[in-house]
Amino acid sequence: MENEITAEQIAQHYSAALDSVALINAGKPEKMTDADWADCLSRNKEHLVIMLAKDYWTTEDLTPLRTAAA
Repeated sequence: MENEITAEQIAQHYSAALDSVALINAGKPEKMTDADWADCLSRNKEHLVIMLAKDYWTTEDLTPLRTAAA
């Protein structure tokens, strides 16, 4: 039982994943180098892939996560 995740924790993980989605969808910030943007994209997409592999999702809409991770 100690590894059970709470609804609040799921909500926090979902919120963090949506932050990655928003960052990806916003596009490269004007002052960011192409290399830094490529790194940022890579890290955020990997975060989404990891989050999508979790088995604790309930009714959350994972479509935005899948789309941004693709």
